[in-house]
Amino acid sequence: MARGLNKVILIGSLGRDPELRYTPNGKPVTSFSLATTRSWVTSNGERKDATEWFNVVAWGGLAEICSKRLRKGSRVYIEGHLQTRAWDDAEGHRHYRTEVVANEMIILDDRKGPPLREAREGEMTEEAEEDEIPF
Repeated sequence: MARGLNKVILIGSLGRDPELRYTPNGKPVTSFSLATTRSWVTSNGERKDATEWFNVVAWGGLAEICSKRLRKGSRVYIEGHLQTRAWDDAEGHRHYRTEVVANEMIILDDRKGPPLREAREGEMTEEAEEDEIPF
């Protein structure tokens, strides 16, 4: 039996261009912010919207794909888990940051050229052209 579950699924738009960096060991890591908006109607019939912002981090091959294919405003599906990091600044103050660590990404934008259908950490999958479909 599982001891717990930590899974996040988000659909939203990037708030800034992804930032690609490399660890001292050379592993790529990309970070970006993602906005999700939910809407509802109040009991008075008034429509309300609320936007929530998430910090997203992708590692390895997925980090490189995100860096190359995503831009501010891109609409994406992200699947991953929550992770909270803690660190002390130069003045000794403790800081915390909760992030979504992505392990799957699907670009939802309409684009020219072959669309990137789905990417998982460490791989890239291109959609087949119609004449390449074997049936």
